[in-house]
Amino acid sequence: MNPSAIVMAKELPEGSSRSGGEQLQNPAPLSRYESQKRRDWNTFGQYLKNQRPPVPLSQCNCNHVLEFLRYLDQFGKTKVHLHGCVFFGQPDPPAPCTCPLRQAWGSLDALIGRLRAAYEENGGSPENNPFGNGAIRLYLREVKECQAKARGIPYKKKKKRKLNNPIKATIGAPAATDQHKNLMQAS
Repeated sequence: MNPSAIVMAKELPEGSSRSGGEQLQNPAPLSRYESQKRRDWNTFGQYLKNQRPPVPLSQCNCNHVLEFLRYLDQFGKTKVHLHGCVFFGQPDPPAPCTCPLRQAWGSLDALIGRLRAAYEENGGSPENNPFGNGAIRLYLREVKECQAKARGIPYKKKKKRKLNNPIKATIGAPAATDQHKNLMQAS
């Protein structure tokens, strides 16, 4: 679809929509996720309009998204200790410090997911989605690692579970099969 066809959601009362005759209907109320996605989309659109000069959504790229994420940091509530702070790396510091408050990694990650979906729902093509750009994923990964180090709590990568396939385990592995038989007989 043409990038210039991407539109921001019109401001309507929550839970109502416009039909051809400008009549308001009351469909089922939006879910919490859908309401948040709409608010996030409108906030991002307002952010672009407030830029000097204003940025049309059709010309938005990953750099605008990164600037938006950095702009949001000023409203964050997560204390992120700087390298020079005596509490750097401590999960529960015993006293307050002057380190900045930032947006939590998980909040930014969820926000990008909602904006990515909203972009495509409003006419943007998945191939040109600035919220799905590799630079955004890299930024989120860096924020995650930085916040983990500052708190002294590493994020553990979830390990993929291997499927136990009894057929594969027995093919070409007679020793493993014999060990399995011995264990079964011992129990």
